[in-house]
Parts: sequence; structure tokens; C-alpha cells
Amino acid sequence: MPPKKAPAQEKKALLGRPSNNLKIGIVGLPNVGKSSFFNALSNTGQSWISIPQRCPIDLGKAANFPYATINPEEARIMVPDARFDWLCDLYKPASKVPAALTCIDIAGLTAGASTGAGLGNAFLSHVRAVDGIFQVVRAFDDAEVIHVEGDVNPLRDMEIIQTELRLKDIEWVEKALENLKKSGRSLGSNSLADKAKKEEIAITERILAVLTEEGRDVRKAEWNNKEIDVVNGLMLLTAKPVTYLVNLSERDFVRKKNKWLPKIKGWIDENNPGDPLIPFSVALEERLAPLEGQEKKDEETKAGAESALPKIITAGYKSLELIRYFTCGPDEVRAWTIRNGTKAPQAAGVIHSDFENKFVCGEIMSYEDLKEHGSEAAVKAAGKLRQQGKPYVMIDGDIAYWKAGQ
Repeated sequence: MPPKKAPAQEKKALLGRPSNNLKIGIVGLPNVGKSSFFNALSNTGQSWISIPQRCPIDLGKAANFPYATINPEEARIMVPDARFDWLCDLYKPASKVPAALTCIDIAGLTAGASTGAGLGNAFLSHVRAVDGIFQVVRAFDDAEVIHVEGDVNPLRDMEIIQTELRLKDIEWVEKALENLKKSGRSLGSNSLADKAKKEEIAITERILAVLTEEGRDVRKAEWNNKEIDVVNGLMLLTAKPVTYLVNLSERDFVRKKNKWLPKIKGWIDENNPGDPLIPFSVALEERLAPLEGQEKKDEETKAGAESALPKIITAGYKSLELIRYFTCGPDEVRAWTIRNGTKAPQAAGVIHSDFENKFVCGEIMSYEDLKEHGSEAAVKAAGKLRQQGKPYVMIDGDIAYWKAGQ
């Protein structure tokens, strides 16, 4: 008797919305450089900018007073990718469409935001609407730029933001748990619906325990797929991935030295281990943003440091569990954004729903194979062009040609 096949391993669910069109919000206390950072991002000559109609003010209003930004601003920023540039050089297409990251500039948070202080309620609703967080932390001294807390102390600022996000999550989870228990008072049968409701209550109680008893952000706990479904339904602030951006003076950034950096890293390692930390200088980025090509390289050489924006954009894209595959030809080279773990039919569906609904197969080659062999014909001759069916899980950098039925 042949041995039984091992059961297929369940695909690990991801925290967050099941979408390829994810957004990252720029978060921090007032006057830490959020709007100036957003302006530098959206002024690189590599962005498509969308300004909400309800907000008739300048893009990314930066000013030396709290709450200069009230309504969120939005920009789509090109994700730098040497592979995309190489493919464009190879195919010389009429149209070039790189991957993009949507960034939102959100109003500054202050202590007490979870109870409505400052622009607290509006701020937290805007954070809830994004999928990841760029947390800008101020580590530069400048008497001309006021600090809402009176002095520069990044550790205190990070504690304020973490506390306010957790407090709001606790409020939302307690409310959800209360509603679940009210609707579940009559649960007594062994029906599947009653069992599912009881399980949801137990999972919600565990989420509350992580936030209160364990004192951890939701994203730092281990969850199974059923639990992740409940977490995602609650749209919690501390479930969103965070990339810490430490805003230094230009001098400190160039010399790679600042008294706060080791302390900030220590705080992250203790409170949110694994979250990325990227030092940068808004002052330098503002000067570099309008420049292009050789002029920008000359200015970076003169300054003694390169722009950190490519690293920041790439880190934000990766934090959202986003990858891209390419379609290539003389008409267009395009990067298509999908979530990590996406199967071939769903990846094809990003281009058009018919490609998913009538999926036959995909002809796939890796970027590395194409670069090694130099042409599609050479990749095919080397036996590296593969036909992949519905179970195939896309890999970052795949080059795909889809076949769909009529």
C-alpha cells in the first residue's frame, strides 16, 4: 500500500488588507520633519501626485508650528529598481511603467490623541486607513524649529506614539469584544455558527491580552490564520508594519554619528524587535530632491553622503509584503505590484480580470536568467523558460507572459 501523501502545508496569511494597492502613512509628532520629508519624496521627479479635493492647500504643508498638516496628502512614488532599469535598456520600450509606493502625509500626533487631544481622532482615523507606517523621529537640535514637547527626546516621542496607538487599539478591541459578547449571550448549541462565534470571542480576548497584559503591539505576536482573519477585521493600528526614520541634522547624517541613534536602536530592539531603522536627513533630502542626473551626483559628492530616499522607499514597499513581476516587450516594460505569496492566476489578474478567470498558464523566466543569457531566445535555448500553472507562487523579479482562454 503506497504511503499517504503528507497534507499540503497551509499558506500563511498576512496581516493587513488583502490588496495589491496598499498605502503607507508618514506618522510622527508635530515638527519632526514629516511634511518636509513628504515634499522631498514627491519632489524627486519620480512621483505622481494626487491632492484630495477637500484640501485646498499646498502639497505637504511644512511650517514651524503644530498641525500645519490637517488633511492627509497623497503621492505615488516610483520604487527604485536596478532590474527595471536594466530591462528598459534591453527592450528599449516605447512606455516604461515602474512599481510605485503610495505615501500619505498625516497630521502630527500628540500625547492624549487616543482621547481626542489635538487632532487625535482625525489623526488616528487617517492612520487606520493606511496599511503601513513610516514613523519619523526627530533627533536634531534646532532652536528655530519648536518641539511640541519642549525639547528633543526621540525615546519619549516614540513612547508617546506607541502608547497612543495601543490605547486606541485597546479601546476598539474592548468595544468589539463587548459587542461580540452581547450577541453571543444565547450561545449554547454546538452548531457551527455558535462554535465560530465562541472562537471569535476567544481570539478577540487574546488580542486584548497581547495589548494589555503582555504590553506588545499586535504585529509582534504570533497568530495562526484564523486569528489573523479576526485581527485583520479589527483594522488595528499596532498591527501595521512600522519603519522608523530618524531625522538627523545634515552634519550628523554625513558623519554617521548622533548621540540618540544607539538609544533609539536599543528602544526598538526592546519594544519592537525586528522593525527597520533608517537614519536620514530631511535638510539634505530637500536640497537634493529637485536635482537630477549628474547634477545630483555632484551635490551628493560635495555633501559627502548619498540620498537615503531610495533605501526608505524600498524598505516601505518591502514592509507591506509587496513584490513585483515584469512584463516586457518593445511596446512596454512594466512592473506589476503583487503581495508576497500570490499565485500565478491572481498575479495575471492584476493586469486584467479575464487573465485570472480564463487562466491557462504562464511562461515564466527569472530576471537573473535573462540577465545571464542576454535574450529571451537564449533563455529558452538554455531550457530556463518555464511553463507554470495555477499552483505556481510568483517570485519577486519573475518575467511573465500569460496565456488565457477565450
